[in-house]
Amino acid sequence: VQLQASGGGLVQAGDSLRLSCAASGGTFSRYIMGWFRQAPAKEREFEACIGVRSSGTYYADSVRGRFTISRDNAKNTVYLHMNSLKHEDTAVYFCAADLGPLSTQRRDYEYWGQGTQVTVSS
Repeated sequence: VQLQASGGGLVQAGDSLRLSCAASGGTFSRYIMGWFRQAPAKEREFEACIGVRSSGTYYADSVRGRFTISRDNAKNTVYLHMNSLKHEDTAVYFCAADLGPLSTQRRDYEYWGQGTQVTVSS
């Protein structure tokens, strides 16, 4: 499966943003989907994931209550709705997919998109 992330940009602290990740080349509904982010000089970190039929979601503590992951299997797309953005949310955001069980671990995802930059000015 190929993944294409989009929706990043430059926003101010407190703003909202919605990231999208469009999948192609596979049966989207079979894949668990995750969002990760990587800030400069830091490792890529888990932010949110969702089960194949939106059957479960997990969030990193840093974004729980502010970010919401959702998916539309008819559109082969997963979303990350980000509210109350903070400067520390600045990073490149990556979507990822896998056929395995729902996981928060980067190593469990086989397929990755190219990333979209989110910059939050304080």
